[in-house]
Amino acid sequence: MADSGRKLPSPSARAKPLAARRKLKMARSLGTYIRGSTTSFYQWLVHPAAAIPAGPPVWICGDCHIGNFGPIASSDGEIKIQIRDFDQATIGNPAFDLIRLGLSLAADAATSDLSGVTTARMLEHLQQSYAAGLTQPGRSPAKADDPKLLRKLLRVAENRSWKKLCKERFDGAQRSIPLGSRFWPISQRERDEIGRLVASDEMSSLVTCLRGRDNKTKLTLLDAAYWVKGCSSLGRLRYAVLLAVQDKSGKPDYCLIDIKEAVRPKAPAHRRAGFPKHDGQRVVLAARRLSPSVGQRMQPGRILGRAVFIRELRPQDIQPEIPRLAKDEVLKLAAFLAGVLARAHADQMNASTRREWKRKLTGRRRSKGRSASWLWENVVELMARHERAYLEHCRDVPL
Repeated sequence: MADSGRKLPSPSARAKPLAARRKLKMARSLGTYIRGSTTSFYQWLVHPAAAIPAGPPVWICGDCHIGNFGPIASSDGEIKIQIRDFDQATIGNPAFDLIRLGLSLAADAATSDLSGVTTARMLEHLQQSYAAGLTQPGRSPAKADDPKLLRKLLRVAENRSWKKLCKERFDGAQRSIPLGSRFWPISQRERDEIGRLVASDEMSSLVTCLRGRDNKTKLTLLDAAYWVKGCSSLGRLRYAVLLAVQDKSGKPDYCLIDIKEAVRPKAPAHRRAGFPKHDGQRVVLAARRLSPSVGQRMQPGRILGRAVFIRELRPQDIQPEIPRLAKDEVLKLAAFLAGVLARAHADQMNASTRREWKRKLTGRRRSKGRSASWLWENVVELMARHERAYLEHCRDVPL
């Protein structure tokens, strides 16, 4: 049911308003512009400001910014901060993830009116914590080392319920998706395609294996809508799907499914990397290597002839909103996220590969205690390029 008095785009007329919304969203801040300009990031890195060390070919996030980390619930209920987005994931150079995360942190430091000295120290923390995490791949950081922002996020995630998820996503509705600014109507053809997916063995397997449900669980499609969500992905297929789940106990349960179109990644792949042609399969494979708690809740599929990936959303999954941060919190955040990233990469390497990659990372410093010059120079150059492009972008956006 649509909001009263609001005329929503028909399925055939989504493209123009989505493009306009994406343009406005990218104009909000330098940080949001960086998140939406993955293509430019990799185009500019073709000619880097300083030579980038060639890391071992592993699965990388490809779009490693602050907003793509967050609390994730595993199948046994444990909640950890992990990488949560894999649209751009590929088998490539892990240095790209480190540079993109450094750029994202530098942009947020600038937005928080922190000094250039703080940004320099932050990149040192980023590089040092990443290097340390490579040699301790299975070790999680101590709770005391968690930034206050992330400790708060984890507390909120631990206390979230299905009702809270519905209140946040659906204005409190539990059996329907209210149409409005976030959810738009879908065509009958789209609904039929979603119904086909819901009835598939893949969807049944996804929903039943995660919470210990029996294999005779019955899935019923309650509602579905086009989900207006994301930044760089605005304009692709994206659906929110609400399911009723009933097992032999007869106890009612609900499930929220996110269906998202998968396209070719912008991040450069290693020359010997072999990928499935189905981009949904690529995304799922990447998730299972980088953040297994997310990957085990995902399956590839197709809608309207396009590759998609299907993911069960849980109340504990939260996309963080980054406020203005103080100096100490920025330094802690950089160190913590670098550790998460390092462990995601290192779990794919053997001990000798981890040692060699650490040696390459830390081998080009101007002086002891400084971040490696290649990381510093590339982040500084990319900040300048993105800031100029951001201002040019904003020039054409109406007030």
